Amino acid sequence: MNPEEREVREELARLLPSPGDPVLTGDRHDLLKDHLMKELTERAAELPGIRLAPGRPARAPRRRFAVVAVPLATAAAVVATVVVGIVESTTATPDAQAVGLLNRIAEVAAAKRTVPVRDDQYIYVSTQGAMTFSKDDVRIMRVTEWTAVDGRRAGLRRFNVLVGPPFRPRDPLSAYSKGTHDMKLYPDPNVTAFRALQSLPTDPDALLAKIYAGTKGEGQTRESAALEKIGDLLPDAKLLPELDAALYRAAAKIPGVSVVSHAKDYTGRSGIGLSFKERDGRTVWVFDTKSLDFLGTPDEALLDVGVADRTGGTPAA
Repeated sequence: MNPEEREVREELARLLPSPGDPVLTGDRHDLLKDHLMKELTERAAELPGIRLAPGRPARAPRRRFAVVAVPLATAAAVVATVVVGIVESTTATPDAQAVGLLNRIAEVAAAKRTVPVRDDQYIYVSTQGAMTFSKDDVRIMRVTEWTAVDGRRAGLRRFNVLVGPPFRPRDPLSAYSKGTHDMKLYPDPNVTAFRALQSLPTDPDALLAKIYAGTKGEGQTRESAALEKIGDLLPDAKLLPELDAALYRAAAKIPGVSVVSHAKDYTGRSGIGLSFKERDGRTVWVFDTKSLDFLGTPDEALLDVGVADRTGGTPAA
């Protein structure tokens, strides 16, 4: 290691929290990693000792809203050093009321019509929530994403910041200033997210086994990691009724889920909730009381899911 690299490493180490400080939440880690990779892609030539593999840009995390309170310069050390704690899985049995509700939601989901999707189209997902950058800096925004079905074309993430500070030059968080901002989502021919969803098994036991295998070592327990993964898949799965139903039936087999009679998503829409423990506390999935449609969570409202012909376009009715 040359003196310049050593100096950079020592500077990053000084920015790390002490071992007694709380580790970052999963959402903070994802967002900081997203920021870091974007910064490194643009400035890799300026940073000593850092190399990015050609043609492998960062994939954007599904989760869009988080608490962010660490400077971007710290992210390199954070991403490299955060270790997720693992504890023993629970031996509890699934809650009967939650199982009944999940199976009813699955029946409703399975009865919906499959949406035809072509390779040249884009999956459209619109959400609303808030990012907390500090105690006095909370920005409310709508985030819309267009991701290529075949994974071979660039997508788009559009931030419409409803509440936030005005644009300030040289502000590292200027992408989250008030107004509308676009971020390119780079194509990756090795990732065809929607087609990968279509290939998942729709038998609940087989699907759950695949999810457990894919999330091994993540989360505080294997159950919480699996439920978190299922939650990440729910928006896109609305376009695939059989898979959507299978996800809910798989969740019904996981201990730790309980019913919340009165729940609200981030925009205040009321419904019935399903609560479970996640990495950074308890998460609630909120469903419309009458239709049983998935509305989102208290932190992130799901506004719309569909298929668009181009980035920036809206789904057909």
